[in-house]
Amino acid sequence: MSEVYATRRARLRDQCTAAGSAAAVVSRPANVRYLAGAAPRGAALLLGPRADLLLCHSQPTGEPDEGRPDESLQLQVLPTAGGDTAVAAADLAAGQGADSLAVEEHHLTVARHRALLSVAPRLRLADLGCAVEQLRLVKDDEEISCLRIAAEIADQALGELLESILVGRTERHLALELERRLVDHGADGPAFPTSVGTGVNSGRGAHRPTDRRVEEGDFLSVCLGACYRGYRSEIGRTFVIGTTPADWQIELYDLVFAAQRAGREALAPGAEYREVDRAARSVLDAAGYTDGLPSAIGHGVGLEIDEDPQLAPGAMGKLDACVPVTVEPGVHLPGRGGVRIDDTLVVRPEADGGPELLTITTKELLAL
Repeated sequence: MSEVYATRRARLRDQCTAAGSAAAVVSRPANVRYLAGAAPRGAALLLGPRADLLLCHSQPTGEPDEGRPDESLQLQVLPTAGGDTAVAAADLAAGQGADSLAVEEHHLTVARHRALLSVAPRLRLADLGCAVEQLRLVKDDEEISCLRIAAEIADQALGELLESILVGRTERHLALELERRLVDHGADGPAFPTSVGTGVNSGRGAHRPTDRRVEEGDFLSVCLGACYRGYRSEIGRTFVIGTTPADWQIELYDLVFAAQRAGREALAPGAEYREVDRAARSVLDAAGYTDGLPSAIGHGVGLEIDEDPQLAPGAMGKLDACVPVTVEPGVHLPGRGGVRIDDTLVVRPEADGGPELLTITTKELLAL
């Protein structure tokens, strides 16, 4: 992997050089991990004119939540725990002879930006912007392999839950059990806080589990994901508890399923982000569900659970091959409940079979 990280840093360095910056400081944790292999808490990465350094507050542990640093990368531990790694990196860049420095302004606070200027007043600061996020868009084979394993883990955890008795258990209890099962199957941990909604809470996006108990006839919606070697999957499913689904439940489920299928089928290299959103959203709009829909039908996944691209009405840009995204339409009816169906997929050309579905738990409306 050392060559992979070195190549990523070289690509970023080329962009900085072309923009007139002699060095760069990367401080956003996911970006640090992408370029350095690890992102210990508070770490910053310096791409210097003479050497690249990973600056940390303490020696990296190599734990799954922070990763393992690239062995070819120089490591420097700050002498004081309260020091600012980004500020220290700017000082080192100036010491290496840099006259200009690109920084992630969207991640730095105003106070940190001022501190950078004060420690190296002769440095000309420039905005690195989202250059690293753009590099992260298209995943390599190793990244997709990690995503595939993360999806398998989430499928396993959800499948086991569906085989257990659910009636009478609380949303909170089910969410905690799912997160335990994720770890049992090899996840670093949950990719995001697990959402379980039952009855009137079902179908709500990012619903925080409560002490409401599962009852017969309820919709039960679950959204979870696994983190594996830093890469995050997402899956969402909706079921009916303990009885044959009511007509309104079948009708609503079929509608959301049709919207989700339309979104999945729109995934292709060259497809506009907003067109994927429109493909799914138009199915719900045509049925009269225009209020309360999610702001985006899907989003990218990788080292973060919600990263570029955004599959939203106003999003600009086109999909590339090997970009992993979610497609997750949902409808929530206040006072009744709702449906969410969510998959993680990788964009592939039609010649390669079209979008690759990573989360494979059945989307049939099951009565549990």
